[in-house]
Amino acid sequence: MSLRINAVVPDFEADTSQGPIRFHEWIGDSWAILFSHPKDFTPVCTTEFGAVAQLSDEWKKRGTKVIGVSVDGVEDHQRWATDIKTFSGSEVDFPIIADDSLNVSKLFDMLPEDAYLPDGRTPADSATVRSVFIIGPDKQLKLSMTYPMTVGRNFAEILRALDALQTTVKHGIATPADWTVGQDVIIPPSVSNEDAKQKYGEYETVLPYLRKTPLR
Repeated sequence: MSLRINAVVPDFEADTSQGPIRFHEWIGDSWAILFSHPKDFTPVCTTEFGAVAQLSDEWKKRGTKVIGVSVDGVEDHQRWATDIKTFSGSEVDFPIIADDSLNVSKLFDMLPEDAYLPDGRTPADSATVRSVFIIGPDKQLKLSMTYPMTVGRNFAEILRALDALQTTVKHGIATPADWTVGQDVIIPPSVSNEDAKQKYGEYETVLPYLRKTPLR
């Protein structure tokens, strides 16, 4: 079954590079980002893990835990972390799930139920394990995106999307295209003009259904 926005994400137990976890318990009251990879020791994935490691302070500022999942074992993950640090200059301070059983990949609908890892496999055998899931403290899926193996993910965009999600939840607003923190937000159409003025103060009516306001 496909994961939908606002669905509770699967709970599971798994071994990681930092020891065993139960996923929902590991999330706790935080936001969480799970990002997946088809194989350790691959070039694009190494640059992506490095980018996540370099953003360690940014995730912490946002009360967000990050966790990787790759279709290899714990020992490979631990050895790979050395390469990631060599590339990025940053410690891999987040866990990496060992998913050589494909349990997590299947639970999150990244592989079909009958998928298996053949002998002598290559990253192409698990190419669709290339997704990002942003999960709220309520354990519900807030956003997902999937990339091909040849295109490195833009973690600045993932950080921007996280900011937007947290802002919409906190203030009950929406964000326009390309929004970044500090820019005007959108008042939802479900809020009347009278309520909008009371709640947000002055606002700009661009179109009858498009009203913009700064956050105060």
